[in-house]
Amino acid sequence: MAMLSVENLNCFYGNVQALWDVGMTVEEGEIVALLGANGAGKTTLLNAITGIIKPAGGVINYLGESIDKLSSSEIIYKGISYLPEGGRLFPDMTVRENLEMGAYGKRNWKRRNEVMKRVFELFPKLNQRQKQLASTMSGGERQMLAMGRSLMSEPKLVMFDELSYGLAPIIVDEVFNIVTRLKTEGITVMLVEQNVHQSLQIADRAYVLENGRIALCGESCHLLEDDYIKKAYLGM
Repeated sequence: MAMLSVENLNCFYGNVQALWDVGMTVEEGEIVALLGANGAGKTTLLNAITGIIKPAGGVINYLGESIDKLSSSEIIYKGISYLPEGGRLFPDMTVRENLEMGAYGKRNWKRRNEVMKRVFELFPKLNQRQKQLASTMSGGERQMLAMGRSLMSEPKLVMFDELSYGLAPIIVDEVFNIVTRLKTEGITVMLVEQNVHQSLQIADRAYVLENGRIALCGESCHLLEDDYIKKAYLGM
Protein backbone atom coordinates (compact mmCIF):
# COMPACT_ATOMS: atom_id res chain seq x y z
CA MET A 1 0.00 0.00 0.00
CA ALA A 2 1.37 3.38 -1.03
CA MET A 3 1.73 6.08 1.59
CA LEU A 4 -0.06 8.52 -0.72
CA SER A 5 -2.12 7.70 -3.77
CA VAL A 6 -4.01 10.03 -6.07
CA GLU A 7 -6.48 8.60 -8.57
CA ASN A 8 -8.36 10.34 -11.40
CA LEU A 9 -8.07 13.74 -9.73
CA ASN A 10 -9.88 16.66 -11.38
CA CYS A 11 -9.70 20.20 -10.03
CA PHE A 12 -11.22 23.49 -11.15
CA TYR A 13 -10.75 27.18 -10.45
CA GLY A 14 -14.22 28.47 -11.20
CA ASN A 15 -15.05 27.20 -14.67
CA VAL A 16 -11.42 26.57 -15.61
CA GLN A 17 -10.16 23.01 -15.22
CA ALA A 18 -6.63 22.85 -13.78
CA LEU A 19 -6.10 19.09 -13.32
CA TRP A 20 -7.33 16.32 -15.61
CA ASP A 21 -7.56 12.74 -14.28
CA VAL A 22 -4.24 13.00 -12.45
CA GLY A 23 -2.92 9.85 -10.83
CA MET A 24 0.26 9.29 -8.84
CA THR A 25 1.68 7.42 -5.84
CA VAL A 26 4.29 8.14 -3.20
CA GLU A 27 5.78 5.19 -1.36
CA GLU A 28 7.00 5.45 2.22
CA GLY A 29 10.64 6.49 2.41
CA GLU A 30 10.83 7.89 -1.12
CA ILE A 31 11.70 11.26 -2.56
CA VAL A 32 9.25 11.82 -5.41
CA ALA A 33 9.71 14.83 -7.68
CA LEU A 34 6.81 16.54 -9.41
CA LEU A 35 8.14 18.49 -12.37
CA GLY A 36 6.69 20.87 -14.92
CA ALA A 37 6.59 24.42 -16.17
CA ASN A 38 4.73 27.29 -14.53
CA GLY A 39 0.99 26.77 -14.83
CA ALA A 40 1.28 23.01 -15.32
CA GLY A 41 -0.81 22.30 -12.21
CA LYS A 42 1.86 21.34 -9.70
CA THR A 43 0.76 23.69 -6.92
CA THR A 44 -2.90 22.87 -7.60
CA LEU A 45 -2.13 19.20 -6.94
CA LEU A 46 -0.44 20.04 -3.62
CA ASN A 47 -3.33 22.29 -2.65
CA ALA A 48 -5.76 19.46 -3.33
CA ILE A 49 -3.75 16.95 -1.32
CA THR A 50 -3.63 19.31 1.66
CA GLY A 51 -7.30 20.30 1.52
CA ILE A 52 -6.76 23.91 0.47
CA ILE A 53 -8.94 23.30 -2.56
CA LYS A 54 -11.52 20.54 -2.91
CA PRO A 55 -11.31 18.29 -5.98
CA ALA A 56 -14.25 18.03 -8.34
CA GLY A 57 -13.59 14.33 -8.75
CA GLY A 58 -11.14 11.59 -7.91
CA VAL A 59 -9.71 10.06 -4.75
CA ILE A 60 -6.79 10.99 -2.49
CA ASN A 61 -5.71 8.28 -0.04
CA TYR A 62 -3.11 8.65 2.68
CA LEU A 63 -2.02 5.56 4.60
CA GLY A 64 -5.07 3.74 3.28
CA GLU A 65 -7.56 6.41 4.32
CA SER A 66 -9.45 8.82 2.08
CA ILE A 67 -8.49 12.42 2.94
CA ASP A 68 -10.02 14.39 0.07
CA LYS A 69 -12.95 15.55 2.22
CA LEU A 70 -10.91 16.46 5.32
CA SER A 71 -9.95 19.98 6.36
CA SER A 72 -6.37 21.18 6.05
CA SER A 73 -5.86 21.07 9.81
CA GLU A 74 -7.08 17.46 9.95
CA ILE A 75 -4.72 16.50 7.13
CA ILE A 76 -1.76 18.14 8.87
CA TYR A 77 -2.65 16.34 12.10
CA LYS A 78 -2.52 13.02 10.23
CA GLY A 79 1.11 13.63 9.30
CA ILE A 80 1.31 15.65 6.08
CA SER A 81 3.19 18.94 6.03
CA TYR A 82 3.20 21.45 3.16
CA LEU A 83 5.71 24.22 2.53
CA PRO A 84 4.25 26.56 -0.13
CA GLU A 85 6.36 28.50 -2.59
CA GLY A 86 8.03 31.46 -0.92
CA GLY A 87 7.78 29.98 2.58
CA ARG A 88 5.15 32.46 3.82
CA LEU A 89 6.89 33.23 7.08
CA PHE A 90 5.66 35.71 9.66
CA PRO A 91 8.18 38.51 8.96
CA ASP A 92 7.68 40.43 12.21
CA MET A 93 8.11 37.33 14.37
CA THR A 94 11.39 35.84 15.52
CA VAL A 95 12.96 32.63 14.27
CA ARG A 96 11.79 30.79 17.36
CA GLU A 97 8.25 32.18 17.13
CA ASN A 98 8.00 31.14 13.47
CA LEU A 99 9.10 27.62 14.36
CA GLU A 100 6.56 27.45 17.16
CA MET A 101 3.82 28.36 14.68
CA GLY A 102 4.55 25.06 12.96
CA ALA A 103 3.63 23.22 16.16
CA TYR A 104 0.25 24.82 16.82
CA GLY A 105 -1.59 21.49 17.17
CA LYS A 106 -2.14 20.41 20.78
CA ARG A 107 -0.07 17.23 20.43
CA ASN A 108 2.73 19.03 18.60
CA TRP A 109 2.74 21.97 21.02
CA LYS A 110 3.56 19.69 23.92
CA ARG A 111 6.59 18.36 22.04
CA ARG A 112 7.70 21.64 20.45
CA ASN A 113 10.94 22.04 22.41
CA GLU A 114 12.04 18.49 21.71
CA VAL A 115 11.24 18.75 18.01
CA MET A 116 12.89 22.17 17.80
CA LYS A 117 16.16 20.63 18.96
CA ARG A 118 16.02 18.28 15.97
CA VAL A 119 15.32 21.23 13.67
CA PHE A 120 18.33 23.05 15.08
CA GLU A 121 20.49 20.01 14.35
CA LEU A 122 19.45 20.27 10.70
CA PHE A 123 19.78 24.06 10.62
CA PRO A 124 22.45 25.21 13.13
CA LYS A 125 22.13 28.84 11.97
CA LEU A 126 18.54 28.93 13.22
CA ASN A 127 19.71 27.92 16.69
CA GLN A 128 22.15 30.82 16.70
CA ARG A 129 19.48 33.30 15.59
CA GLN A 130 16.42 32.30 17.61
CA LYS A 131 15.66 35.92 18.56
CA GLN A 132 16.24 37.38 15.08
CA LEU A 133 13.24 38.67 13.12
CA ALA A 134 12.48 36.65 10.01
CA SER A 135 12.30 39.85 7.93
CA THR A 136 16.00 40.56 8.58
CA MET A 137 17.26 37.21 7.27
CA SER A 138 18.71 36.47 3.84
CA GLY A 139 16.65 34.60 1.25
CA GLY A 140 18.47 31.34 1.90
CA GLU A 141 18.07 31.69 5.66
CA ARG A 142 14.36 32.38 5.31
CA GLN A 143 13.94 29.27 3.18
CA MET A 144 15.69 27.17 5.80
CA LEU A 145 13.47 28.67 8.49
CA ALA A 146 10.41 27.81 6.41
CA MET A 147 11.71 24.25 5.99
CA GLY A 148 12.29 24.00 9.72
CA ARG A 149 8.79 25.24 10.47
CA SER A 150 7.32 22.61 8.14
CA LEU A 151 9.04 19.91 10.23
CA MET A 152 7.69 21.13 13.56
CA SER A 153 4.48 19.12 13.14
CA GLU A 154 6.58 15.93 12.94
CA PRO A 155 5.26 14.96 9.50
CA LYS A 156 5.56 11.52 7.95
CA LEU A 157 5.22 13.15 4.52
CA VAL A 158 6.48 16.64 3.73
CA MET A 159 5.72 18.42 0.47
CA PHE A 160 8.00 21.22 -0.70
CA ASP A 161 6.89 23.66 -3.42
CA GLU A 162 9.74 25.34 -5.36
CA LEU A 163 12.41 25.14 -2.66
CA SER A 164 15.15 26.46 -4.92
CA TYR A 165 13.27 29.43 -6.37
CA GLY A 166 15.32 32.64 -6.18
CA LEU A 167 18.21 31.10 -4.26
CA ALA A 168 21.92 31.32 -5.06
CA PRO A 169 23.40 28.07 -6.45
CA ILE A 170 25.42 27.35 -3.32
CA ILE A 171 22.29 27.67 -1.16
CA VAL A 172 20.34 25.47 -3.58
CA ASP A 173 22.95 22.74 -3.07
CA GLU A 174 22.59 23.06 0.69
CA VAL A 175 18.80 22.91 0.53
CA PHE A 176 18.81 19.79 -1.64
CA ASN A 177 21.32 18.14 0.69
CA ILE A 178 18.88 18.70 3.55
CA VAL A 179 16.08 17.10 1.54
CA THR A 180 18.27 14.03 1.06
CA ARG A 181 19.02 13.96 4.77
CA LEU A 182 15.31 14.03 5.61
CA LYS A 183 14.93 10.79 3.67
CA THR A 184 17.66 9.14 5.75
CA GLU A 185 15.77 10.21 8.87
CA GLY A 186 12.63 8.42 7.71
CA ILE A 187 10.66 11.34 6.30
CA THR A 188 9.00 10.84 2.93
CA VAL A 189 9.36 13.82 0.58
CA MET A 190 7.34 15.10 -2.35
CA LEU A 191 9.34 17.75 -4.14
CA VAL A 192 7.73 20.18 -6.58
CA GLU A 193 10.44 21.88 -8.61
CA GLN A 194 11.38 23.63 -11.82
CA ASN A 195 15.02 22.75 -11.14
CA VAL A 196 14.63 19.52 -13.08
CA HIS A 197 18.21 18.28 -13.20
CA GLN A 198 18.96 18.65 -9.50
CA SER A 199 15.56 17.25 -8.53
CA LEU A 200 16.05 14.13 -10.63
CA GLN A 201 19.50 13.64 -9.12
CA ILE A 202 18.12 13.26 -5.59
CA ALA A 203 14.64 11.81 -6.27
CA ASP A 204 13.79 8.12 -6.50
CA ARG A 205 10.96 8.65 -8.96
CA ALA A 206 9.38 11.59 -10.76
CA TYR A 207 6.19 12.68 -12.48
CA VAL A 208 6.01 15.35 -15.16
CA LEU A 209 2.86 17.49 -15.30
CA GLU A 210 1.98 19.30 -18.50
CA ASN A 211 -1.21 21.31 -18.91
CA GLY A 212 -2.82 19.63 -15.91
CA ARG A 213 -2.08 16.08 -17.04
CA ILE A 214 0.63 13.56 -16.18
CA ALA A 215 2.82 13.45 -19.29
CA LEU A 216 5.63 11.20 -18.03
CA CYS A 217 6.56 9.20 -14.98
CA GLY A 218 9.29 6.80 -14.01
CA GLU A 219 12.49 6.27 -12.07
CA SER A 220 14.57 9.43 -11.95
CA CYS A 221 17.69 7.79 -13.36
CA HIS A 222 15.73 6.81 -16.47
CA LEU A 223 14.06 10.20 -16.86
CA LEU A 224 17.47 11.89 -16.76
CA GLU A 225 18.32 9.95 -19.92
CA ASP A 226 14.94 10.50 -21.60
CA ASP A 227 15.30 12.43 -24.86
CA TYR A 228 12.12 14.43 -24.28
CA ILE A 229 13.22 15.48 -20.78
CA LYS A 230 16.64 16.46 -22.09
CA LYS A 231 15.16 18.62 -24.82
CA ALA A 232 12.17 20.12 -23.01
CA TYR A 233 13.56 20.63 -19.51
CA LEU A 234 17.34 20.30 -19.50
CA GLY A 235 18.14 22.40 -22.56
CA MET A 236 20.11 19.60 -24.21
